[in-house]
Amino acid sequence: MTLDSQLDTPSDLTPSESAVGESPEAGQHRKKMQRRKEVQDQRLADMTSEKGLIIVHTGNGKGKTTAALGMVLRSLGHGYQVAIVQFIKGAWEPAEKAAFEHWGDQLEFHALGEGFTWETQDRDRDILKATQAWETALKFIKDPNFKLVLLDEINIALKLGYLNIEEVIAGLSEKTEDSHVILTGRGALPALLERADLVTEMTLVKHPFREQGVKAQPGIEF
Repeated sequence: MTLDSQLDTPSDLTPSESAVGESPEAGQHRKKMQRRKEVQDQRLADMTSEKGLIIVHTGNGKGKTTAALGMVLRSLGHGYQVAIVQFIKGAWEPAEKAAFEHWGDQLEFHALGEGFTWETQDRDRDILKATQAWETALKFIKDPNFKLVLLDEINIALKLGYLNIEEVIAGLSEKTEDSHVILTGRGALPALLERADLVTEMTLVKHPFREQGVKAQPGIEF
């Protein structure tokens, strides 16, 4: 029987194994949690390596950029140098840029898009802006001083063909060994998912825009 399977097996506690005044149910729970701790401690002991990760947040649900910004905040809290490059967004001044301004030189923030293609209605210019954003991002990816680089909405630029997936994957391979790169946006291409170390798909269950006709609101969508 493995340690994992033992976690769900009721404990046969003798009176000597139970704490004084402890109910049988409480004793079983305590014993189960002790076993769970043994499993977790063993897992942590077995995991000794560290590596820089390629992380993808995709899916139709909300929260892809928000989750990535949580990692940005965490990295800043550790004192790491961080860069954010926004690919599609940028026609408006993103509120998150204002929120991060006080971090000063520790954070590089570049909103280099001009909006979605139905807003710009100029595919050639969209491709140009995406290419410029990628060139900027690649400088940070290669720079060993940056621990985390967020490529916000790059998945959409790839899906729409503004960027070449092979070139992006080749660029990701140039990152330093201990740095992390996050790529967000719905419709992440299979080749990128295959290359990534960590992939999270946000699933849309319910959305007020669709069900209730509620428009995008500050603090929630932007």
